[in-house]
Amino acid sequence: MSNNYEIDKIIFSPKDVDLLKSPLRDGIDEGTYVLGAFNPGLTRLPNGNLLIMVRVAEALKENVIGGKLKVIRKPIDSKYIIDEYNLSDFYTDDPRKYLSKKHTHSKNYALTSFSWLLPVELSADGLNVIEIHYEKAVVPTEFYQEYGIEDARITKIDNKYYMTACCVSTTRHTTVLYVSDNGLDYNCLGIILDHQNKDMVLFPERILEKYFALTRPLGDHYFISPDHSNIIGGPSINIAQSPDLLHWKPLDMPLITLRKNSKISSKVGSGAPPIKTSKGWLMLFHGVESKGEVGIYNTFWAILDLEYPEKIIRSSMENPILTANHNLTDKLDDYKYVENVVFTSGIVEDQENYILASGELDLYCRITYIPKEKFII
Repeated sequence: MSNNYEIDKIIFSPKDVDLLKSPLRDGIDEGTYVLGAFNPGLTRLPNGNLLIMVRVAEALKENVIGGKLKVIRKPIDSKYIIDEYNLSDFYTDDPRKYLSKKHTHSKNYALTSFSWLLPVELSADGLNVIEIHYEKAVVPTEFYQEYGIEDARITKIDNKYYMTACCVSTTRHTTVLYVSDNGLDYNCLGIILDHQNKDMVLFPERILEKYFALTRPLGDHYFISPDHSNIIGGPSINIAQSPDLLHWKPLDMPLITLRKNSKISSKVGSGAPPIKTSKGWLMLFHGVESKGEVGIYNTFWAILDLEYPEKIIRSSMENPILTANHNLTDKLDDYKYVENVVFTSGIVEDQENYILASGELDLYCRITYIPKEKFII
């Protein structure tokens, strides 16, 4: 079973966040709690230690009072504020976001938490927390980040650290690029993929003189596939290429699509940045099987051709390499609001193993050592 790895642990959880040092203290006086500390980007720092860039989802302790829903927002050039809406105007089935009944021209959501990014330095083996860098937190500075910053992925290219993250606002749900010389201090370079393009991860080097990335653009509707096809219409993992990391052109064909009667029948998206091996690019991705409101999230893998990454050499579409591990979380005290969710968002190489960083149950950060032999060509 994919959970039976010798080194597999929760390394960071909501109780490890000091909310007195939260950026939301700049304006928000009401009590908050950490809904989740999860989906960490991962990289190795110049000093040899590992860094996880943790998504901290911070929520109001009382976000519903007297039939009013309270939502945190960060306007430009202002402190954090709280907006109020009528709770009766929303569907509340999904605990992560409430869907508006009122604005039906497109799906309008109210987030139940506000996300920001917290750099956490780990030991070189990734098994102990060394320092939490609150002073280097990545927080909203632009309009397109007014509802938060989510799900960082970090790739080192030519001795610079590049981080992609999803930013949320009234008019955009988009991918933003950050750059750092030391892996800790990040500068925002702005939007690189426009509306609703999530799970963008960069390849760690140029291929045939161009930069490459895995993307997952979202849309409001898709079109049906014929009965004899194994494909389901919907968002897919795609590949894009760029001359400069800022301007991206998608390739014509999707890379990995939703599949009928499979564990990736509901959603699919990129996970950790690809890592180069002698056999090809190793990519990890999440696939979601329909169950309840959220679904079952597992981590899968594929090997892509070194020169033509749009070509899949081998993949594990049916057998996940990592699943949610209840043994790691059953005795933890934090409130669990989803089940069966693992979301791998980082990978580094370490001798005979790959070290994976994942979000577990949208609550925790998980470190897992997976022997390289598990990815057999």
